[in-house]
Amino acid sequence: MRKLMVLAVIAAALTTAACNTVAGVGRDAQAAGSAVEDAARDGKN
Repeated sequence: MRKLMVLAVIAAALTTAACNTVAGVGRDAQAAGSAVEDAARDGKN
């Protein structure tokens, strides 16, 4: 039973870390997209 609890805690920690990583990648991609849009607008004017 103890091993099962340890595995559950480890799985929960990994799941939380993965969610934070995916959210971070999404924010980075959004920032990169905004930078490209700004550069395109500056090039157009």
